[in-house]
Amino acid sequence: MNGIWGGYTGDGFKTVIAAQASAKVSFRLVGEQNPAKIREAFRAYVQSKIPGDCSVEFHEHGASPAIQLSYDSPALTKAKNALSDEWKNPAVIIGMGGSIPIVGDFQKTLGMDSLLVGFGLVDDRIHSPNEKYDLKSFHKGIRSWARIMAALAA
Repeated sequence: MNGIWGGYTGDGFKTVIAAQASAKVSFRLVGEQNPAKIREAFRAYVQSKIPGDCSVEFHEHGASPAIQLSYDSPALTKAKNALSDEWKNPAVIIGMGGSIPIVGDFQKTLGMDSLLVGFGLVDDRIHSPNEKYDLKSFHKGIRSWARIMAALAA
């Protein structure tokens, strides 16, 4: 749920029951999930919960399939080794970011996989109002990508 609102939203308060409510919802897909099937399943579920004297409307805002690289992918192994050469702790492989729309487009249209490599720290609070990013991570990230590109080219 990315956002939800309804009723009186101005300054102060009103003791009225909302006649309408809205919500923004998105899904992060994994592996072989089909965006159209997920959308239809969600809509069917919501419609099954709506009382008879209420109605619901849906508005589409795009959909993209997720990708998933094999954990034994040669590109992933080379990237992991290159990252482990740059950072004091060995790199770990975790499944994240596969539903970022452009990576699905790259795979579908260009027939290529994408490596998504993050350099954020636990306390960076990515996507929050008080987000930060450490300059050390930025500089080591630049060097990391140089190492990854060299490893992939070898």
